[in-house]
Amino acid sequence: MNFGIIIPSYNEEKNILSLVKNIRKSSNPKFIVIIDDSKKSMQPYLPKRNIIYIHRKKKLGRGSAVILGMKILIKKKIKIFIEMDADHSHDPFEIKKNLNIFNKKKLDLLIASRYEKKSQIIGWPLRRRILSRLANLLAKFFLKVPINDYTNGFRIYSRRSVLRVIKNFKKTTDEFIILSEIVAELYYANYIIDSIDTKFVDRKFGKSSVNFNLLIKSLFGLLLIFFKYRRKILN
Repeated sequence: MNFGIIIPSYNEEKNILSLVKNIRKSSNPKFIVIIDDSKKSMQPYLPKRNIIYIHRKKKLGRGSAVILGMKILIKKKIKIFIEMDADHSHDPFEIKKNLNIFNKKKLDLLIASRYEKKSQIIGWPLRRRILSRLANLLAKFFLKVPINDYTNGFRIYSRRSVLRVIKNFKKTTDEFIILSEIVAELYYANYIIDSIDTKFVDRKFGKSSVNFNLLIKSLFGLLLIFFKYRRKILN
Protein backbone atom coordinates (compact mmCIF):
# COMPACT_ATOMS: atom_id res chain seq x y z
CA MET A 1 0.00 0.00 0.00
CA ASN A 2 1.34 3.42 -0.98
CA PHE A 3 1.38 5.34 2.30
CA GLY A 4 3.78 7.52 4.26
CA ILE A 5 3.94 8.59 7.89
CA ILE A 6 4.62 12.10 9.24
CA ILE A 7 5.98 12.45 12.77
CA PRO A 8 6.42 15.95 14.24
CA SER A 9 9.03 15.81 17.01
CA TYR A 10 10.41 18.03 19.75
CA ASN A 11 12.85 16.64 22.33
CA GLU A 12 11.76 13.05 21.64
CA GLU A 13 15.19 11.42 21.43
CA LYS A 14 14.16 8.81 24.03
CA ASN A 15 11.12 7.78 22.02
CA ILE A 16 11.72 8.14 18.31
CA LEU A 17 13.98 5.15 17.61
CA SER A 18 11.70 2.63 19.34
CA LEU A 19 8.70 4.21 17.61
CA VAL A 20 10.31 3.76 14.19
CA LYS A 21 11.09 0.12 15.04
CA ASN A 22 7.48 -0.53 16.05
CA ILE A 23 6.15 1.17 12.92
CA ARG A 24 8.28 -1.16 10.80
CA LYS A 25 7.10 -4.19 12.74
CA SER A 26 3.45 -3.26 12.35
CA SER A 27 3.27 -1.92 8.79
CA ASN A 28 5.29 -1.11 5.70
CA PRO A 29 5.25 2.62 4.92
CA LYS A 30 7.12 3.82 1.85
CA PHE A 31 8.54 6.71 3.85
CA ILE A 32 8.66 7.88 7.45
CA VAL A 33 9.14 11.65 7.60
CA ILE A 34 10.42 13.03 10.91
CA ILE A 35 10.29 16.80 11.32
CA ASP A 36 12.44 17.53 14.36
CA ASP A 37 12.49 20.92 16.11
CA SER A 38 14.98 19.85 18.80
CA LYS A 39 18.28 21.66 19.15
CA LYS A 40 20.29 18.45 18.89
CA SER A 41 20.00 16.28 15.79
CA MET A 42 18.81 12.69 16.15
CA GLN A 43 19.96 11.70 12.67
CA PRO A 44 23.05 9.71 13.78
CA TYR A 45 20.79 7.37 15.76
CA LEU A 46 18.18 6.78 13.10
CA PRO A 47 18.20 4.02 10.48
CA LYS A 48 18.61 5.31 6.93
CA ARG A 49 16.19 3.08 5.04
CA ASN A 50 13.03 4.98 4.03
CA ILE A 51 13.59 7.65 6.72
CA ILE A 52 13.42 11.31 5.72
CA TYR A 53 14.76 13.37 8.61
CA ILE A 54 14.43 17.16 8.68
CA HIS A 55 16.18 18.93 11.54
CA ARG A 56 14.86 22.49 11.97
CA LYS A 57 16.92 23.21 15.14
CA LYS A 58 14.29 25.44 16.80
CA LYS A 59 10.66 25.09 17.86
CA LEU A 60 8.60 26.17 14.86
CA GLY A 61 5.44 24.33 15.88
CA ARG A 62 3.49 21.20 15.16
CA GLY A 63 1.37 22.82 12.47
CA SER A 64 4.25 23.84 10.24
CA ALA A 65 5.95 20.49 10.86
CA VAL A 66 2.94 18.52 9.62
CA ILE A 67 2.49 20.77 6.58
CA LEU A 68 6.17 20.38 5.69
CA GLY A 69 5.87 16.60 6.01
CA MET A 70 2.83 16.62 3.74
CA LYS A 71 4.67 18.65 1.10
CA ILE A 72 7.60 16.23 1.17
CA LEU A 73 5.36 13.17 0.74
CA ILE A 74 3.32 14.81 -2.03
CA LYS A 75 6.53 15.11 -4.03
CA LYS A 76 7.19 11.42 -3.36
CA LYS A 77 3.81 10.60 -4.97
CA ILE A 78 2.38 9.15 -1.76
CA LYS A 79 -1.38 8.47 -1.92
CA ILE A 80 -2.23 7.99 1.77
CA PHE A 81 -0.77 10.10 4.57
CA ILE A 82 -0.61 9.15 8.24
CA GLU A 83 0.13 11.65 10.99
CA MET A 84 1.13 10.47 14.46
CA ASP A 85 2.90 11.70 17.59
CA ALA A 86 6.48 10.83 18.48
CA ASP A 87 5.88 9.99 22.14
CA HIS A 88 4.26 6.52 21.83
CA SER A 89 0.79 7.89 22.65
CA HIS A 90 -0.38 6.42 19.35
CA ASP A 91 -0.07 2.70 18.78
CA PRO A 92 1.61 1.78 15.46
CA PHE A 93 -0.09 -1.61 15.64
CA GLU A 94 -3.41 0.14 14.95
CA ILE A 95 -2.19 1.36 11.56
CA LYS A 96 -3.24 -1.67 9.50
CA LYS A 97 -6.74 -1.76 10.97
CA ASN A 98 -7.16 1.97 10.46
CA LEU A 99 -5.92 1.81 6.87
CA ASN A 100 -8.42 -0.95 6.10
CA ILE A 101 -11.30 1.14 7.47
CA PHE A 102 -10.02 4.23 5.66
CA ASN A 103 -9.93 2.43 2.31
CA LYS A 104 -13.16 0.50 2.80
CA LYS A 105 -15.15 3.67 3.55
CA LYS A 106 -13.28 5.72 0.91
CA LEU A 107 -12.52 8.45 3.43
CA ASP A 108 -10.60 11.69 3.14
CA LEU A 109 -9.80 11.89 6.85
CA LEU A 110 -9.93 9.23 9.55
CA ILE A 111 -9.33 10.38 13.13
CA ALA A 112 -8.29 7.95 15.85
CA SER A 113 -10.64 9.34 18.50
CA ARG A 114 -9.99 9.07 22.22
CA TYR A 115 -13.68 9.67 22.87
CA GLU A 116 -15.35 6.79 21.08
CA LYS A 117 -17.21 4.24 23.24
CA LYS A 118 -14.53 1.56 22.82
CA SER A 119 -11.56 3.93 23.18
CA GLN A 120 -9.18 3.89 26.13
CA ILE A 121 -7.04 6.62 27.69
CA ILE A 122 -4.27 5.09 29.78
CA GLY A 123 -2.00 6.89 32.22
CA TRP A 124 -3.34 10.41 31.92
CA PRO A 125 -3.67 12.37 35.17
CA LEU A 126 -7.05 13.96 35.90
CA ARG A 127 -5.76 17.42 34.96
CA ARG A 128 -4.82 16.32 31.45
CA ARG A 129 -8.16 14.59 30.98
CA ILE A 130 -9.99 17.75 31.98
CA LEU A 131 -7.91 20.00 29.70
CA SER A 132 -8.33 17.68 26.73
CA ARG A 133 -12.06 17.29 27.27
CA LEU A 134 -12.53 21.04 27.60
CA ALA A 135 -10.56 21.70 24.42
CA ASN A 136 -12.70 19.24 22.48
CA LEU A 137 -15.99 20.48 23.92
CA LEU A 138 -15.02 24.03 22.96
CA ALA A 139 -14.08 22.89 19.46
CA LYS A 140 -17.41 21.09 19.05
CA PHE A 141 -19.33 24.13 20.34
CA PHE A 142 -17.68 26.52 17.91
CA LEU A 143 -17.10 24.36 14.84
CA LYS A 144 -20.17 22.07 14.82
CA VAL A 145 -18.40 19.16 13.11
CA PRO A 146 -20.04 15.82 14.11
CA ILE A 147 -16.96 14.23 15.71
CA ASN A 148 -15.82 13.91 19.33
CA ASP A 149 -12.05 14.34 19.07
CA TYR A 150 -10.73 17.41 17.25
CA THR A 151 -7.25 17.40 18.78
CA ASN A 152 -5.79 13.89 18.55
CA GLY A 153 -2.92 13.82 16.07
CA PHE A 154 -3.27 10.20 14.98
CA ARG A 155 -4.89 10.57 11.57
CA ILE A 156 -5.05 9.25 8.03
CA TYR A 157 -5.52 11.63 5.08
CA SER A 158 -6.28 11.06 1.42
CA ARG A 159 -4.04 12.67 -1.17
CA ARG A 160 -6.77 15.08 -2.27
CA SER A 161 -7.38 16.23 1.31
CA VAL A 162 -3.65 16.81 1.82
CA LEU A 163 -3.50 18.89 -1.35
CA ARG A 164 -6.32 21.05 0.00
CA VAL A 165 -4.66 21.40 3.40
CA ILE A 166 -1.37 22.45 1.82
CA LYS A 167 -3.14 24.99 -0.38
CA ASN A 168 -5.09 26.58 2.47
CA PHE A 169 -2.54 26.50 5.30
CA LYS A 170 0.42 28.43 3.98
CA LYS A 171 0.49 30.47 7.21
CA THR A 172 -0.66 28.17 9.92
CA THR A 173 -0.82 28.34 13.69
CA ASP A 174 2.13 26.88 15.57
CA GLU A 175 0.03 25.05 18.15
CA PHE A 176 -2.11 21.90 18.01
CA ILE A 177 -5.19 24.02 17.21
CA ILE A 178 -4.30 23.39 13.57
CA LEU A 179 -5.77 19.91 14.07
CA SER A 180 -9.18 21.47 14.65
CA GLU A 181 -8.75 23.90 11.77
CA ILE A 182 -7.97 21.07 9.36
CA VAL A 183 -11.15 19.28 10.45
CA ALA A 184 -13.21 22.40 9.76
CA GLU A 185 -11.51 23.05 6.42
CA LEU A 186 -12.20 19.56 5.12
CA TYR A 187 -15.68 19.11 6.60
CA TYR A 188 -17.05 22.38 5.24
CA ALA A 189 -15.57 21.59 1.83
CA ASN A 190 -17.60 18.32 1.85
CA TYR A 191 -14.69 15.96 2.33
CA ILE A 192 -15.56 12.64 3.97
CA ILE A 193 -14.50 12.45 7.64
CA ASP A 194 -14.95 9.64 10.15
CA SER A 195 -13.58 8.52 13.52
CA ILE A 196 -12.38 5.21 14.89
CA ASP A 197 -11.73 3.99 18.43
CA THR A 198 -8.16 3.97 19.72
CA LYS A 199 -6.01 3.20 22.75
CA PHE A 200 -4.21 6.36 23.81
CA VAL A 201 -1.29 5.89 26.22
CA ASP A 202 0.42 8.70 28.10
CA ARG A 203 4.10 9.19 27.36
CA LYS A 204 6.70 7.32 29.43
CA PHE A 205 9.59 9.67 28.65
CA GLY A 206 9.74 13.43 28.25
CA LYS A 207 7.32 16.15 29.25
CA SER A 208 4.09 17.18 27.55
CA SER A 209 3.75 20.80 26.41
CA VAL A 210 0.00 20.87 27.10
CA ASN A 211 -1.02 23.22 29.91
CA PHE A 212 -3.73 25.72 30.86
CA ASN A 213 -2.05 28.54 28.91
CA LEU A 214 -2.21 26.39 25.79
CA LEU A 215 -5.93 25.86 26.41
CA ILE A 216 -6.45 29.64 26.54
CA LYS A 217 -4.51 30.04 23.29
CA SER A 218 -6.65 27.31 21.78
CA LEU A 219 -9.81 29.20 22.74
CA PHE A 220 -8.61 32.26 20.83
CA GLY A 221 -7.60 30.02 17.96
CA LEU A 222 -11.06 28.44 17.86
CA LEU A 223 -12.64 31.90 17.72
CA LEU A 224 -10.48 32.73 14.69
CA ILE A 225 -11.47 29.45 13.02
CA PHE A 226 -15.13 30.13 13.80
CA PHE A 227 -15.01 33.53 12.13
CA LYS A 228 -13.17 32.06 9.15
CA TYR A 229 -15.95 29.50 8.53
CA ARG A 230 -18.88 31.27 10.25
CA ARG A 231 -21.09 31.43 7.16
CA LYS A 232 -20.87 27.68 6.65
CA ILE A 233 -21.12 26.90 10.36
CA LEU A 234 -24.22 29.05 10.87
CA ASN A 235 -26.03 27.87 7.73
